Amino acid sequence: MSDLLWQKDGVRVDAQIMAFLAGSDVLLDRELLPYDIEASKAHAEGLGRIGLLSAQETADLLRELDVLAADVADGRFVLDDRYEDGHSAIEARLTERLGDTGRKIHTGRSRNDQVLVASRLWLKNRLQQVHAICRDIAAVCLARADSDPALPMPGYTHLQRAMVSSTAMWQAGYAEAFIDNALRARQALDWIDANPLGTAAGYGVSLPLDREHTTQALGFARVQLNPIYAQLSRGKFEIAAIDALGAAMLDLRRLAWDLSLFTTGEFGFVGLPAEYTTGSSLMPNKRNPDVVELLRASYAPVAAARSEIEHLLSLPSGYHRDLQYSKGSLIHAFGHGLAALALVPPLLARMEWRADKMRAAIDDGMYATDRAIELAGQGLPFREAYKQAAEQPLPQHGADPEASLAARVSPGAAAALGLEMLKSRLSDL
Repeated sequence: MSDLLWQKDGVRVDAQIMAFLAGSDVLLDRELLPYDIEASKAHAEGLGRIGLLSAQETADLLRELDVLAADVADGRFVLDDRYEDGHSAIEARLTERLGDTGRKIHTGRSRNDQVLVASRLWLKNRLQQVHAICRDIAAVCLARADSDPALPMPGYTHLQRAMVSSTAMWQAGYAEAFIDNALRARQALDWIDANPLGTAAGYGVSLPLDREHTTQALGFARVQLNPIYAQLSRGKFEIAAIDALGAAMLDLRRLAWDLSLFTTGEFGFVGLPAEYTTGSSLMPNKRNPDVVELLRASYAPVAAARSEIEHLLSLPSGYHRDLQYSKGSLIHAFGHGLAALALVPPLLARMEWRADKMRAAIDDGMYATDRAIELAGQGLPFREAYKQAAEQPLPQHGADPEASLAARVSPGAAAALGLEMLKSRLSDL
């Protein structure tokens, strides 16, 4: 490991203790390193603007940071256990290339605001990805609801057959869910879009740092002003971002549950693309919906990450090393969640509805609510209509699922899906 940024003369570094302190930081910081480099460029520019770096020193630092960013992107520089973390790797590289000029990069900042700003930039990027994928899922659902035949299918409550529904209504329901999830991601992004760079170790520094410049250079909407609050927000902002991801994962879990049921032999409503299934190692007759089942399970690591970070925040104000453990939880949650969500648009676009199976599952009892509403519309008190429909469930149109769907005219129901309204909401995102 290279020289430690905080090393003091005469203090022995114990390898076992250092391994515990570093943990998996070097591996995790590979995710954050491009953002740490980006923030270092803004910081160098800021130091130049207040006269702590000469124009030449600033230009040299910016050039070498660009070279390092390119080397990281191309795989020529890989963060490894030569370094304590990504921050020390950046400073070591700049010092190797520029000598004392490289050592000036840390003036007026701390590893505390370095990790805050790098993780904040990383989070903004990941929330933008959540927003984009949720929009994609909603768009696929709306396209199929609009263009496919609106096939009758059973609607369920308590996993019991309840009323006649349609594939278009099912797809429109998930479209609206993921429109809301995209909105939730955008709102979380707006909330955390604050620049902590320049708050140092949580108490500011004796320099007139140009924080407005770094805020604009890094694309933040505002300065996170108070250094103490910058530290208080660590974990809090991460939880807000995970909550936005979690909202999408909750809907994904329910969608995957639907598909898990609909693909069983007992239902048979849906056929999955072949690559979304796997075979059994023992039973030659089996094709298993393993991808759907793992999509169903994918909320778990996101929820676990939220819980772990929440438990870490049982702390007083100021920075505490406990917060190091929030990094792994956050990166794992978004890595897993985004990978799962990315599989959904092609799955929904290519799955096949089996009209004959769905129609065969619609029994006479599923028209009873239509009959009760029909009788109430003729002036019968609803409770009397309810009793009569329980005994004679078929409405005037008989056991006709298309007629049942056509009569469902309340806004959002099968005959009034409001797809144009949903498309407008989606386009506004």
